[in-house]
Amino acid sequence: MELTSDIELIDGVPIAYIRSLGALVFSDLHLGYEGQMAKKGVFVPKVNLKRITEAISHSANGRGIERLIIVGDIKNDFSTVDTEEFNELYELINFAKQKGFSLVLIKGNHDNFVDRYKEPFKLEVHSQSAHMGDYYFFHGEELPEIPEGASTLIMGHEHPAIVITNKAGRREKLKCFLYGKYRKKDLLVLPAMNFFAAGTEMNVQSPDLLSPVLSPSGLRNMRAIAVGYGSTEDFGKISDLVGL
Repeated sequence: MELTSDIELIDGVPIAYIRSLGALVFSDLHLGYEGQMAKKGVFVPKVNLKRITEAISHSANGRGIERLIIVGDIKNDFSTVDTEEFNELYELINFAKQKGFSLVLIKGNHDNFVDRYKEPFKLEVHSQSAHMGDYYFFHGEELPEIPEGASTLIMGHEHPAIVITNKAGRREKLKCFLYGKYRKKDLLVLPAMNFFAAGTEMNVQSPDLLSPVLSPSGLRNMRAIAVGYGSTEDFGKISDLVGL
C-alpha cells in the first residue's frame, strides 16, 4: 500500500519501506520473548525470530534495501540481556549481514545494555531518536524534540491494533499502523513486529495509551491501516471505528 510517494506499507506485514533511505522500518521485535515466558512457566512455540526474518525477506524482495531501521525494543527484558535475547540478536545480525543490510537501532525502553554490542557487532545504535533525511525516528516512551528539517515522525512502542466485531458477535483483533498528525508533522505509528504481540485496541472508548505523544482526542483523528491475511487496508479514522 502506497502511503506517500516515498513510503510504502508492505502488504500483510508490519513493515514500512522508505524509498529515499533504501530502508525497511519496523519496531518492537522483543527478541527472546519465548525464553522469558518459559522462565515464567508459560511455554509458547519458538517462532518469533523466524517470522520476523521471513517478513523482512518478503519485504526486501525486489526493493533494493540497504538498511534495516528498528525503532526500539529489539529485545524483551528490561533489566539485562538474557541468553535467549543475545542468541537471537546474534542470529538477526548475521541474517542482516548475509542479506547485505546494515542494521540501525533506535533504542527503546527495553533496550538496556544493547550498547555493549555496538562495537563488536558494528551496530549503529542511537539513544532514543535519529534524524535521517526527512524522517525523525523515535521509540515513543518520551516526547520527541523534533529537529528542523524533519517532516515525518515515525515511532513504535504503542503496539496499535483495532478490534472488529461481526454481526454474529465474533471479535477479531488486527495489528495496525496509525497515521495522522503531531505538532503539524506527519506521524506514523508502527505496529509491533513481535509475532505474539496482538496489540492494544485503539478503537475503544478509553484506549490504554502508552506514549505521551498520543492523546485520546488526537488518536481519534488518526487513520487505522490494518495488517492481516496478506494485505494492508486503510480502515479510515479511529473516530469512525469506535464501537465496531
